[in-house]
Amino acid sequence: MAHKRIRKFNTQDTYPEQNLDNDLCQAVITRGGRTVWLRGQCPQNLDDAVNIDSHDPAVQTHKVMQNIRQLIEEAGGRMEHLVKVVVYITDIRHREAVYRTMGEYIKGVYPVSTGLVVQALARPDWLVEIDATAVIPDDPA
Repeated sequence: MAHKRIRKFNTQDTYPEQNLDNDLCQAVITRGGRTVWLRGQCPQNLDDAVNIDSHDPAVQTHKVMQNIRQLIEEAGGRMEHLVKVVVYITDIRHREAVYRTMGEYIKGVYPVSTGLVVQALARPDWLVEIDATAVIPDDPA
């Protein structure tokens, strides 16, 4: 693992009443490297900013996480270099679908995470937006 993760946990243990499976931690220590600050990623294509044609929170989250992975890789990193995500959702009822889907992309990564329920995002069709930070080590091997 590229960074030191402190107090790893899985959301199955911290939120047993919800159907979640996210590998998270309380803190991440990085040393050196290049920090990649990602703009909040939304359910749209990176190349043409066209929204995906879905109002399903899981489908939207897949696109958001695919964008995050693609941007980290374009910066020369891998998902294991992800250190923080901030998740914005417009409806608390979408939380489980969003976090279950996000969990598929962060399995074994253990970033820190903050989740917020907001009144709206920049476009009315968006149900989820995730901003992310990655630190690519000086020697990413």
